[in-house]
Amino acid sequence: MFTANTMSSVFEAMGMSLPFSSTMAAEDAEKAESAANSGKVLVDAIRRRLRPRQILTRKAFENGIAVVMAIGGSTNAVLHLLAIARAAGVALSLDDFEAVRARVPVLCDLKPSGRFVATDLHRAGGIPQVMKILLTHGVLHGDALTITGETIAESLAKVPPEPRADQEVIRPWGRPLYPQGHLAIMRGNLATEGAVAKITGVKKSRISGPARVYDSEESCLEAILAGNIRAGDVLVIRYEGPRGGPGMREMLAPTSAIIGAGLGDSVGLITDGRFSGGTYGMVVGHVAPEAAVGGTIALVVEGDRVTIDAERRLLELEVSEAELARRRKAWTPPKPRYTAGVLYKYAKQVSSASVGAVTDL
Repeated sequence: MFTANTMSSVFEAMGMSLPFSSTMAAEDAEKAESAANSGKVLVDAIRRRLRPRQILTRKAFENGIAVVMAIGGSTNAVLHLLAIARAAGVALSLDDFEAVRARVPVLCDLKPSGRFVATDLHRAGGIPQVMKILLTHGVLHGDALTITGETIAESLAKVPPEPRADQEVIRPWGRPLYPQGHLAIMRGNLATEGAVAKITGVKKSRISGPARVYDSEESCLEAILAGNIRAGDVLVIRYEGPRGGPGMREMLAPTSAIIGAGLGDSVGLITDGRFSGGTYGMVVGHVAPEAAVGGTIALVVEGDRVTIDAERRLLELEVSEAELARRRKAWTPPKPRYTAGVLYKYAKQVSSASVGAVTDL
């Protein structure tokens, strides 16, 4: 359940694509049939003047978030859904993800932290089966509209309320993989606007250790590959956020190298960049405010103690307010990586990751 599969599943959950379409293998024959049916439904929607904003309502976004939690989806879903909501004119915030997380369990045993992949989920009943379980237990809006003109409840009418007993991909409501959702919004003096982490499937729910500070993804990767990282360290990769990157680059290489070095369960990593959907471990992304605008992550010094506490959803730099004030006064923004062209313009306009890294605020 990496980012592409996550977002495909979310759009099915939000009513924007046909049931079962998001988990089909691209090369299977049923995909051609689904594509043909999708074309017919689209033409019909145009004739009926059914517009995306009629489907993408607040209830649809809450349904999408609920499915993300239930399937163990990518951290990128938070960023993307915030941006899509902005485009659709729907009020959505990081706090809404926490509210849904608290009432929706993780039901699917999917990679990267689980055993199965998206095609296994498809054979087990797909997103409709997951949605029907959530609907049956009152955490899905059944009256939300879909692209076919049916409501969610109507489209799920023939789906059984609990998963089949002959599969292990989708758990029943009473026997979830985890009792609450896996995507947590972290806060603290390192992320006053918020940050995002997967908090399930990690062996240690808390790590507090010395900061190893890197101003780019590449410099961090070099340190890992050189064997300079030790168990208990907390890696800080900064100036990779929406403005600093620019574009909020994906920290797949360092997180993969950590796993390859056998440190996946013993080190932490925080960044104002983002992660691949394939990332797992004690890693926190989307730290906001980002370093490029003077967020606290820009003030971290090598050796500072940093605490990541998943249970308390806390991201804290163990430095006094007086010292932080001194460092903030001395801080100067780095030179931008681009001084002309589209990326320069983007960096000038882009907002915080906490509101979706959009450019039209």
